[in-house]
Amino acid sequence: MIQLELSGEETSILVEVLESAYSDLRMEIADTDRKDFRDMLKERKAVIAKALAALGRPVTGAE
Repeated sequence: MIQLELSGEETSILVEVLESAYSDLRMEIADTDRKDFRDMLKERKAVIAKALAALGRPVTGAE
């Protein structure tokens, strides 16, 4: 397990980046026809949701 020590500003920026990526993935998953690619995107979305939860910013509807 990796442990990071981040300042408040660093944490805020990281949360913004992760939330943006999460939102982008939601749109990409909806627009993807290939099941294998969609499954990979869903796994990535789940990892981002877990990271956001660890940062105290859980997303609603995380799969």
